[in-house]
Amino acid sequence: MYVQNSLPFEEETTVFADLILPVPIPKLFTYRVSRAMNGLIKVGARVIVQFGKNRVITAVVGKLHNTPPTNYQAKYILELLDEEPLVMASQLELFRWMAEYYLCTIGEVMNVALPSGLKITSQSKVQYNPDFDYAELLTEEEVGLLEEIKKHQALSYEEVARLVEDTNVNAVIKSLVGKRAVILFEQVKEKYKPKIARKVRLTPAYASGAALNVLMKELEKQPKQQEVLLRYLSFVPVQNNPALNQKGLDKAVFTQEENSLSSSLNTLMKHGIFEPFEITVSRFADIPDTPTVEIKLSASQQGAVRQIQEHFQDKEVVLLHGITGSGKTEVYIHMIRQALESGTQVLFLLPEIALTTQIVVRLRKVFGDKMGIYHSKFSDNERVEVWKGIIEGKFQFVVGVRSAVFLPFTNLGLIIVDEEHETSYKQFDPAPRYHARDVAVVMAYMHHGKVLLGSATPSLESYYHAQQGRYGLVEMFERYGDAALPEFLLIDIKLEKKQRKMKNEFSSVLLDYMQYNLEHDEQTILFQNRRGYSPYIQCEECNWIAECNNCDVSLTYHMKVAELRCHYCGHKEQVPRTCPNCGSPKVKTMGFGTEKIEDELHLIYPNARVQRMDMDTTRAKNAYQQIIQDFENEQIDILVGTQMVSKGLDFGNVSVVGIFDADRMIHFPEFRASERAFQMLTQVSGRAGRRAGRPGKVLIQTHNPAQEILSWVIQNDYRRMYDTEISEREQYNYPPFTRLIKLIVKHTDRDTAQRAAAQLAEKLLAELGPSRVLGPEPPLVERVRNQFLFEILIKLEREKINFKAAKSFIQDKVTDILTDKTLKNINVVVDVDSM
Repeated sequence: MYVQNSLPFEEETTVFADLILPVPIPKLFTYRVSRAMNGLIKVGARVIVQFGKNRVITAVVGKLHNTPPTNYQAKYILELLDEEPLVMASQLELFRWMAEYYLCTIGEVMNVALPSGLKITSQSKVQYNPDFDYAELLTEEEVGLLEEIKKHQALSYEEVARLVEDTNVNAVIKSLVGKRAVILFEQVKEKYKPKIARKVRLTPAYASGAALNVLMKELEKQPKQQEVLLRYLSFVPVQNNPALNQKGLDKAVFTQEENSLSSSLNTLMKHGIFEPFEITVSRFADIPDTPTVEIKLSASQQGAVRQIQEHFQDKEVVLLHGITGSGKTEVYIHMIRQALESGTQVLFLLPEIALTTQIVVRLRKVFGDKMGIYHSKFSDNERVEVWKGIIEGKFQFVVGVRSAVFLPFTNLGLIIVDEEHETSYKQFDPAPRYHARDVAVVMAYMHHGKVLLGSATPSLESYYHAQQGRYGLVEMFERYGDAALPEFLLIDIKLEKKQRKMKNEFSSVLLDYMQYNLEHDEQTILFQNRRGYSPYIQCEECNWIAECNNCDVSLTYHMKVAELRCHYCGHKEQVPRTCPNCGSPKVKTMGFGTEKIEDELHLIYPNARVQRMDMDTTRAKNAYQQIIQDFENEQIDILVGTQMVSKGLDFGNVSVVGIFDADRMIHFPEFRASERAFQMLTQVSGRAGRRAGRPGKVLIQTHNPAQEILSWVIQNDYRRMYDTEISEREQYNYPPFTRLIKLIVKHTDRDTAQRAAAQLAEKLLAELGPSRVLGPEPPLVERVRNQFLFEILIKLEREKINFKAAKSFIQDKVTDILTDKTLKNINVVVDVDSM
């Protein structure tokens, strides 16, 4: 019986969504939600939309409402990708803050935040138009191509290009579209794919003991098939426990190239004895399910934990200043465990992947499968799995590099930023040009959590905040397990050269200590913060130097691949046999990098096991891990590396650390040079003598042993370095007393770039004054990727100026320059809290 609804008819309202698109445009875009999608769509979900004429992109829902846009017709959302939000409300709040603080767009933040595996790709396809019936309009080539398209239903651009051979594919497709013979459409694919395990198991009829006995006798005349069954039972003993059959066995066990039984397995499946099935598995299956190690704290570490907890009562951020080898990692582990037991999530940030390799192994032994790992060497699929694992509650604790600040945490109780002084936490390109340490502090505030910053050589900013009482301060000045700080030797290179004791880049003192180590099975680390074989090549006759065509820098010689490379734009070229300028064959390498040191070590110590760790040797996914594992297992005698070898690595058998080219770091023309040189030298020195009873030696090769900064490093006197530097910073208005905003004006024409920079500086000076605006000046490298650069540095006092209003003013003036019709194709990079 039909009963009419007594409720009055309610008109359905149209729903609109403001979407965050991964484009550098400041506003959100409003799209229309279809009736079928209404009620299903949620803020934070991903959608597919058409943007422009032919572009199909992934967007994130920022807001749902009922107000149509006033100045354009809203397009419909094409597809909803997520039933539940993949971007949390707390993340959207962070994205908005980052866009505002770092003077970029929320779309740029989202583009960096989402792993590419969560973004959709679109691929143009060509489809036959079923309404087409004017075949006489087509050329012979077009007729043949159309038949292929009809046969396959649709072809991609690449497939069409292969069919038309040398013909211009765009011209052919354009002609077919104009004659209405084909239709263009976008085939959208989601990048992320779960990892699938292909398995087999016995069908239920054969999974019992009695049936197996019968089957075994039946297969006696088929030895290969019987071998399949026996192999299965050796891994899955269903005769003892039939329930095990449900989990089955990986198909790969039978299909390996050696002793392959794939044909026999297929026969058994065809006869209904085995059945294939698939399951989704984790890409992190090697993580142990349960903890295997219990951490015991020393008295000093227990005291540090107690002080951190006390500071957290009234401070949001605590700085843990612990000398190298003091056991900060064990303190971190204790704090992580406490946070997890309280039911909150934990993020542990590390500056580089090199650090994650060794520390992750230690953390896995303590936290098992509760821990996720997130860094750029992971594949798209692995990063997406961690992202979704956090949402599903699988990972309560994540170890990651700076991009891990974008993960979808909802209940973040503790963020640990290890080696908080590291410049690797700062992103320089693309926007947002954020500092992960600073973002971590804001994240913790949003989640009502706490931040623990750790370093043996804290940044001046963090230590200043601790001295001012904004942060809590806990200090550890003893090495763990009674290990002694290393002994330093300053080697005067000028004197060694005068006495003719140098062997290429090696002083006689360094060679003697390395020889001793080799004879006594102890390990050596050599630090040179420059990769490649040689920084440049030069002609002895005319002084010609090989330079990059796109940048104002010399090309670095890489001997192993026999190439000259630009470390700014990636340009590569062959090494000339003669000087291109004068024709002389006297073209020689000048200076030295890690590759040259490695090469010379092979000549000096032919029997030594030498390995190099820099960007060139660690490009492969597991290269870091392999090198560190080999060094830890004492399969490497001498490890040569860039700053990668300085960061948090813990090797008990390293008794000598050699440092090359310390003077270049100390005298680099930048206001942070002394601070960074102290940090780098102290950190790399800390790799020596980390085992009790075996004090290490640190040998620093320098042209001036009397430099004050070297005495600070030798005495491990962070406080003297801090006092000296902080006094200079205050005098000349540098951080932490001011905030720096760097504007980099770029253009392919030098005069245009200089004119635009001068106009921008003039606009800024009118309001901010000459004490706050420096420049414009060309940087050390004036041209990069064929663009000329001019820099303007803005200093804004922390106390006397409204930072938000000042940034808004700066953004307006940058927009004035970008929209000036007399300055076409100008680009301005805005770097807030410039390093």
